[in-house]
Amino acid sequence: MKQVYNFSAGPAVLPQPVLKQVQEEMLSYQGSGMSVMELSHRSTLFEEIIREAEKLLRELMGIPDHYKVLFLQGGASLQFTMVPLNLALHQKAAFVNTGSWSKKAIQEAKKVAEPIVIASSEDRNFHYIPEIPEAPQDASYIHITTNNTIEGTAYFDIPQTKIPLVADMSSNILSNDYRVEDFGLIYAGAQKNIGPAGLTIVIVREDLIGQVPDLPAMLDYAVQAKNDSLYNTPPTFAIYVAKLVLEWIKKEGGVAEMERRNHEKAALLYAYLDQSEMFSSSVEPAFRSLTNIPFQTGNEQLDQLFLQEAERQGFINLKGHRSVGGMRASLYNAFPILGVEEFVHFMEGFAVKYKGGKIYV
Repeated sequence: MKQVYNFSAGPAVLPQPVLKQVQEEMLSYQGSGMSVMELSHRSTLFEEIIREAEKLLRELMGIPDHYKVLFLQGGASLQFTMVPLNLALHQKAAFVNTGSWSKKAIQEAKKVAEPIVIASSEDRNFHYIPEIPEAPQDASYIHITTNNTIEGTAYFDIPQTKIPLVADMSSNILSNDYRVEDFGLIYAGAQKNIGPAGLTIVIVREDLIGQVPDLPAMLDYAVQAKNDSLYNTPPTFAIYVAKLVLEWIKKEGGVAEMERRNHEKAALLYAYLDQSEMFSSSVEPAFRSLTNIPFQTGNEQLDQLFLQEAERQGFINLKGHRSVGGMRASLYNAFPILGVEEFVHFMEGFAVKYKGGKIYV
């Protein structure tokens, strides 16, 4: 079988040992004669899975006891509504606009709260992370996107805020080693660094729960926390795979080791982009993401040819987001450094073959 390197921004590459374990346990989990997909979410076997998943996540991220960990559904996009609904219903909420996902969060917040943009990097096409001023004292929270999957920027220094800091951490949770205490609430879709699509992680400080009475049950953090994420049937299989991924991260050395590896992988690709005469990155160096690296040639025809030749060589899912074009390499935790090395070698050969942007077909 041809070696394939999956650069997808999500759903994304999963660790090979995890996929093999899923395969081995597919038909009979722990000798039960049932797949995890067939287990009742009220069964002892599944309750052990979800408890262990929470325990591992708490250990890996250093989550304090006064924070709740919720395993929900609906993706980060549902959290664009749940966060203001629970924390700022009909009140002000401050936002830092750093790209496409920040904009979507702001748009959804408008439906239930009063969002205020206190900082933005749109003036330079979202190629940097702006300084964050003090938010209005009557704002319920400040919302940031810690890693901008489409634009390729990230926070490395988390701002200290007087009001709760809320973070969409979907594309760099467990990749950057953040301190949970710096946030009031963290949410993340699991399909990039944690497991399959369908699972959403919410980590929320207890004092932020239950502020608004009589919310719809499925949208109420208090209801979800009271029921230990089992108010309704949760995404059982996704939680099971997440547990295996968390076990893998722990075995590999934890989040600090993941961040070290991600620095190493990203540095290889950025070093090549910085010296290349064909490829370039528009992101300002101090704010470059470790996990999502957009780049381009400046020639749409050449970009398309590059994507075609890359796919033939087993480098897949490199097309940039439709809003920005070009290419994007997503280097999540499970992506191997060998894949980056071989990809850079391919890019070098492509640049020689089409030197000067001349396309021969």
